[in-house]
Amino acid sequence: MPGENLSRDEARERAELLSVDGYEVVLDLRSAVDEAEPAAGPRTFRSVTTVRFRAASPGSATFADLIAPSVNSVTLNGAALDPAEVFDGSRIALAGLASENVLVVDANCAYSRTGEGMHRFVDPEDGEVYLYTQYEPADARRVYANFEQPDLKAPYRFEVSAPEGWQVWSNGVEESREGPTRRFAETAPISTYITCVVAGPYHYVTDTYTRGDLTIPLGAMCRKGLAKHFDADDVFLVTKQGFDLFHEIFDYPYPFGKYDQAFVPEYNLGAMENPGMVTFREEYIYRGKVTQASYERRANVILHEMAHMWFGDLVTMKWWDDLWLKESFADFMGSFGLVEATRFDQAWVTFANNRKAWAYRADQLPSTHPITADIPDLEAAKLNFDGITYAKGASVLKQLVAYVGREAFLEGARRYFKAHAYGNTTLDDLLSVLGEVSGRDMAGWSRAWLQTAGVNALTPVVTCGADGRMTELAVLQEGDELRPHRVAVGLYRLEADGALVRYARSETDVAGARTVIAEAAGLERPDLVLVNDEDLTYCKIRFDEGSLAVLRGHLGSIGDPLARALCWSALWNLTRDGLMPARDFVSLVLAHAGRESEVGVLQQLHAQALSAVAHYAAPSWREQGGRELAAGALHELRLAEPGSEHQLTWARFFAAGSATEGDFQLLLGLLDGSARIDGLDVDQELRWDFLLPLAAHGAVGEAVIEAELARDDTASGKRHQVRCLAARPSAAVKDQAWAAVVESDALSNALVEATISGMQQPSQRALLAGYAGRYFEVIERIWAERSIQIGIDVVRGLYPTLQDSPATLEATDAWLTAHADAAPALRRLVLESRDDLARALRAQACDAGRA
Repeated sequence: MPGENLSRDEARERAELLSVDGYEVVLDLRSAVDEAEPAAGPRTFRSVTTVRFRAASPGSATFADLIAPSVNSVTLNGAALDPAEVFDGSRIALAGLASENVLVVDANCAYSRTGEGMHRFVDPEDGEVYLYTQYEPADARRVYANFEQPDLKAPYRFEVSAPEGWQVWSNGVEESREGPTRRFAETAPISTYITCVVAGPYHYVTDTYTRGDLTIPLGAMCRKGLAKHFDADDVFLVTKQGFDLFHEIFDYPYPFGKYDQAFVPEYNLGAMENPGMVTFREEYIYRGKVTQASYERRANVILHEMAHMWFGDLVTMKWWDDLWLKESFADFMGSFGLVEATRFDQAWVTFANNRKAWAYRADQLPSTHPITADIPDLEAAKLNFDGITYAKGASVLKQLVAYVGREAFLEGARRYFKAHAYGNTTLDDLLSVLGEVSGRDMAGWSRAWLQTAGVNALTPVVTCGADGRMTELAVLQEGDELRPHRVAVGLYRLEADGALVRYARSETDVAGARTVIAEAAGLERPDLVLVNDEDLTYCKIRFDEGSLAVLRGHLGSIGDPLARALCWSALWNLTRDGLMPARDFVSLVLAHAGRESEVGVLQQLHAQALSAVAHYAAPSWREQGGRELAAGALHELRLAEPGSEHQLTWARFFAAGSATEGDFQLLLGLLDGSARIDGLDVDQELRWDFLLPLAAHGAVGEAVIEAELARDDTASGKRHQVRCLAARPSAAVKDQAWAAVVESDALSNALVEATISGMQQPSQRALLAGYAGRYFEVIERIWAERSIQIGIDVVRGLYPTLQDSPATLEATDAWLTAHADAAPALRRLVLESRDDLARALRAQACDAGRA
């Protein structure tokens, strides 16, 4: 429906006309536990909203936003409006506005199964019902009538009636309770997309944070079925460490009272920064043994969302063009906070190797965009929650800290909060304060880094004299936009014991196509030149031929974990760019990953090695490459320290890459106890990790999968079971999976994702070939009929990437040509998938040339 896709121009006009004084939202959620499903239509709840607002031009007209199956009544300034005349399914037309207005909307809103709006989840373990809301960027209108844009901030009062025995939370503290009804304190002025309600029989744990005179009540919650796994103490520990740090560096007290954190089921995102009521995906509660990298990931998300309380909630962008004003800062602050305040003091290593890989991919797609993006409407906004807005933005902020200095950066943030508290800002507001405190040219920096797209490649060129010493070290910069980079260039030499050790470092500004590092002249020839040592800037690192040759033999001998991670990242970029054969990358992983100390980097290498074989290797070598990976993984698994997180990581890698009958027999033996690897505890989550490849290769069937579900009859078990069932190598199974996702909307968002990931197995290319044509026949219908989140999941997830041939590119181009007028967001998704496939074909050609 066109009215659902609010445009930037419409939002700007409405913001010029209106100012909102406050909302009173009354929700009756008692229908959530009705045993009988409605005879027709979706299950609904009653939503009554009162909005008080002013209009700059009396007599003018505007609209309110609401997506609901039906509206009972609409009253504007005491006059009843006919819902059939003013409500079109997504907008309520409002004409003849007064200077001061009161709008009351009584509607029946639908519970969601897609993770958008008011999501309703029934726990298969005990039948309990759990609710939570998720709105970003514009799904609050699925729960209550509002003006759905970030710059029409207002205070909110929520009143919620809930079933007996439930608890209810919102952004504000509970002020009173009468029977089934809870009333919550009025919030500070906030945007619609960060209002929140969580309700159900959640397991709830409390604590308190104090700092001087400031006291913040803390809460953490999850489903009852996960309570035995919930390590709330660690969640509270990181929360308190984050508050300590942010209060110290921001010099602005947390402005939203209490701080609850809810871990909720079937969540589409990692987390959401609703003030006073942060929501997280419940997968951050670990049901089995995980590595410290998983705890680091969770801690990063906790600090990311906490940073949003200032960057995004206190001060909010006017429109989604400046989404980076909250997401880039929060992403940067997540890693910054980990290093400064928690036990995860190597977080910049993970950032360099893992997080930036997301940015590099996004920044080389045809849909790449500046960090400050052009966002014409809500559909475009939804797709810009991407690697550029998050990880590239965070990388550029790290460069900014190097450019203006740490204290100037933080002082700029402090002044920004004080100047714009509870308001909305644009890029210029931040640049002016940073320029004021640093004295640097922020306009030029912004043009280069925030307002242009693409990633630069920096390559060292070493020239030596007859004495073996350098006569010149230069750095070449490639890219459409040549940017100023503050970089550290590290020079490394091979010691007698085989270690690669840095013996010299130069921090300098790289600008233009060629920059000479003057202080390097006369130094001994390095065995390795590492441009962007210490990861100060955002770029792709390249190597001179000598450095690359040394890395092939000695990469694992680099002692500094960040330098090692940067080298791995650079080698992966070479592979993706078709400049290094995929089999060479696989060989490097097999030769050196066993010495990797940082388990987060090791996990990333495993994922990249599997991807290299599945997508970037020549088809004729795939089978051999898979066997080599599985054999290498098993070798390292047997060498790993018993009970260590490295052993667990190699076990998961071995399972994911298992390729031979012997591999499958070992996995089966580990499952039934007939085989054993000293120290390896095969807990429930690891059991599912072992079952998925067994199902995909036909080594187990439906009966074994169903028996495992009986062993783990939980929501998590159900997702694993659905994934394993869809992975089986059967034409009938694939047809069932396709129908469940494409021809029906009965599955929840979580089960849609599980079905798609199970269906798309790299070992089943031939079995999946017939779906390529069907994909292009259905995607426009899917986009029109489903919610945007499900549309994204289906269009991305079912693209025929595994049909990696020029014919698939031709089919994609034919669809794009024939559907030039399709929704821009849909075309963007198809273009991105096409680019991934074209990249894979180029990499395969490179690898074939190595044969």
